Amino acid sequence: MSVAYLGLGSNIGDKESNCNEAVRRLQTAEGIRIITRSRFYQTRSVGGPPQENYLNGVLKVETEIPPEKFLGVLKDIEKDMGRGTTGARNHPRVIDIDILLYGSLVLKTGRLDIPHPRMHERYFVLRGLAEIAPEVMHPLLGRTAAELYGQVKGDKEVKGGTGLRQ
Repeated sequence: MSVAYLGLGSNIGDKESNCNEAVRRLQTAEGIRIITRSRFYQTRSVGGPPQENYLNGVLKVETEIPPEKFLGVLKDIEKDMGRGTTGARNHPRVIDIDILLYGSLVLKTGRLDIPHPRMHERYFVLRGLAEIAPEVMHPLLGRTAAELYGQVKGDKEVKGGTGLRQ
């Protein structure tokens, strides 16, 4: 079993319901067990066209699924929930599920980069990660989530966390 951290985000429709539905689908997926999750935080969009604020959170999961296949499971959930496949980066989406960390693995393929290549720059990722796993180490930077969160620049949340942990 490997421990992985996933980032969730939504900025189309009922964002809270979208994030909760993604969590529900992950809970029922074979080979994945949710250990804990952060609150959801409303944050400004980063890059892309002008768009609605996001609702973001982070999950800690255990999985027996290898990383490439795990990405496929996540992409299937996104597709089933109505996420388009435009391939455009930083565009509005019903749901976005990213692998942030997968144990201490460092992997770079044409389809998947672990750790997530921009996680250390993103407040909306580090806020939730520092909440549930402040001691987890970024395998390339050698710094904890709490350290990275304390040093991240850029947009902060629009308002505090929703406290949701259903």
